[in-house]
Amino acid sequence: MVTVTVWNEYRHEKENEDVAAVYPDGIHTTVAEGLREAGYDVNTATLDEPEHGLTESVLDETDVLAWWGHKAHGEVTDEIADRVVQRVRDGMGLLVLHSGHYSKPFKRLMGTSCSLKWRDDGERERIWTVEPGHPIADGLPESFEVPRAEMYGERFDIPAPDELVFLSWFEGGEVFRSGCCYTRGKGRIFYFRPGHETFPIYEQPEIRTVLANAVDWAALGTGPDPTFDNVAPLEDIE
Repeated sequence: MVTVTVWNEYRHEKENEDVAAVYPDGIHTTVAEGLREAGYDVNTATLDEPEHGLTESVLDETDVLAWWGHKAHGEVTDEIADRVVQRVRDGMGLLVLHSGHYSKPFKRLMGTSCSLKWRDDGERERIWTVEPGHPIADGLPESFEVPRAEMYGERFDIPAPDELVFLSWFEGGEVFRSGCCYTRGKGRIFYFRPGHETFPIYEQPEIRTVLANAVDWAALGTGPDPTFDNVAPLEDIE
C-alpha cells in the first residue's frame, strides 16, 4: 500500500477564525481524509512538531509527501528542506499544493523564484484538463469549476513542466498553469494550484480525485539506483 504523509504549517487554522471555520482540524486533516477514502495509508505532520514532523524515519517510510504552506516558509529549516529534496531525488513523490510554490523544497527543486501574480477576491476558477490522457486526469471531465478561489496568474516563474495536465482561467481574465509535472532524480513532483485556506476546496470531489490520481502517479517506483563517479567498463555482453 502507498504511504502518504500530508504536511501543513497549521498556522492559519489556529490564528484566523475564518480559516478555522473552514478547516477546524487543519487543512492537512481534510486532505488526509480524502486520501484515506481513496485507499491510501496516510499520516500527517506539521511545522511545529520536532523536525517539523519530517524526521528521517518518517520520510524513509513515505512514498509520497503532500506539502501545504503559506505564511511560514522561512521557518522551515534548511536542514529539513534539504532532507526533503534529497528524498525526492532518491525517489519519493512530492505533491506541492497551492501556496507551497514558495516552499523551500519546491524552490530548490525548481531552481527559480517560483513567483506569480495573485488576487484574493474569491473569484470563480475554471480548470481545464489539457492533457486528458495523463493518469492524473483519470475520471475527470474536460473542465470543472471551483466556485470561489484565490487567483494565481502568469507569469509563473517555474521551469517549463515536463507535462502540463491542467490550465486555470479566472473571472478577472488571467490564466495559470495549475497542474505541472516534473521529474528530479528518481522522484516525481506534481504542483497543483487550487487550495486557498479560506475556501473549502479540498472537500470538492474533483479536487480529491486529482490528489488521489497524483499520489498514484508520483508514488515511489522500483527503478534502478543510478551510479555516479568513476566506474569500471561494463563487461562485454554476448
